[in-house]
Amino acid sequence: MFTGIVQTKATVVAVKDEAGTRRLVISVPDHYLNHLDIGASIAINGCCLTVVHYELGNKDVVGQVHFDIIDETLRLTNLGYLKQGEKVNFERSVTFGTELGGHIVSGHIHSLAAVTSIEHYEDNCSLYINIEPRWLKYIMHKGFIAINGVSLTVGKVDKNGFFLHLIPETLTVTNIGLLKEGDNVNIELDQQTYTIVETIERYMKNKEL
Repeated sequence: MFTGIVQTKATVVAVKDEAGTRRLVISVPDHYLNHLDIGASIAINGCCLTVVHYELGNKDVVGQVHFDIIDETLRLTNLGYLKQGEKVNFERSVTFGTELGGHIVSGHIHSLAAVTSIEHYEDNCSLYINIEPRWLKYIMHKGFIAINGVSLTVGKVDKNGFFLHLIPETLTVTNIGLLKEGDNVNIELDQQTYTIVETIERYMKNKEL
C-alpha cells in the first residue's frame, strides 16, 4: 500500500529482457534504501513492483534496485516504454507511523492514458489527460486519482478526459514536470470511488431483474 506522495525521482540504469520477464534496474540515493529487504514492494511510476536485488552505493556508484516485470505489467503500464536514463517516480510502501498526506494507493494500474495538452503558467501547470470513456464514471471533479503514482486532485471532467492543476513542488519532485504532449501516464483510480460506483451499479442492475 502507498500514499501517492512520491519520495524522489529515480533514474533507469538498465532495461534487460530475460526469459519471460524484463529486468528493470534503477538508481536512487542510499537513504531511500534504508531497511530495504528482498521481496519488499516499491511503487515505480505508481506500479507496485517487488525488489529482487539491491546494492548500496559506494564512492563511485549510487544505490541500485532491481525488479523483474512480467508481460502483463509491461502491456498495461508505461513501464514497457522505459529506456536507460529516464526518470521514474519512486515511493516505498507505507509503514506504521507514515504520514498519509495523499490517499490510499494500491499500486495496481487500471489504465494508460495520454497527455494531450500542457499549459504552463507563472506558478503552476495544467494538464489535460485523455482517457478511455469506460473509466470516466469513476473520475469526479475534486476526487482523487493517481498519475504515475502521484496522488492528485481531479479538475474539470468532460466526455473525453479530465484536467489536472499542478503546483511547483509536484513538478519538481516527480516526473510529472517532465511530461510532454503525447506521453502515456499510468492511471490508478481512487479505490473508494471505484467500489462505490461498482456497488451501486450492481445493486441497480439486480433491482431491475
